[in-house]
Amino acid sequence: MSQNTAPRTQSTGDSWTSGGTLFAGVLMVVIGIVDILQGIVAIAEDEVFTRVGDYVFKFDLTAWGWIHLCLGVIVALAGFGILKGTAWGRIAGIALASLNIIAQFLYLPYQPWWALFSMAVSVFVIWALATHETYGKDTV
Repeated sequence: MSQNTAPRTQSTGDSWTSGGTLFAGVLMVVIGIVDILQGIVAIAEDEVFTRVGDYVFKFDLTAWGWIHLCLGVIVALAGFGILKGTAWGRIAGIALASLNIIAQFLYLPYQPWWALFSMAVSVFVIWALATHETYGKDTV
């Protein structure tokens, strides 16, 4: 029996999703670090952010600081898991990116442009992690 000795090739679609997954991992780490910094600022100094308009979902800014700090640590850890190619990292990445969309929506009155940008990045992260099946997948 002969084995197929043809070199392995990667399709353009696989390389696109593979690159998207790597980029999603980097974005998760960056978003996590920025959320950590945002949380520290909100905890340390309540007057740094001002609320824009009246909003149904009102939280104390210190509470938002702790939410962002905790979420940022977990998001950054999941980003490192994605970069290492772990399955738990991808699953956690999808779940945490979804949670980040909800948190940023609720945070809109304090940082509207950043919240919208962070929600858009989270949508990309979900797409990239959901379309990439596994690292090192053999294609024949």
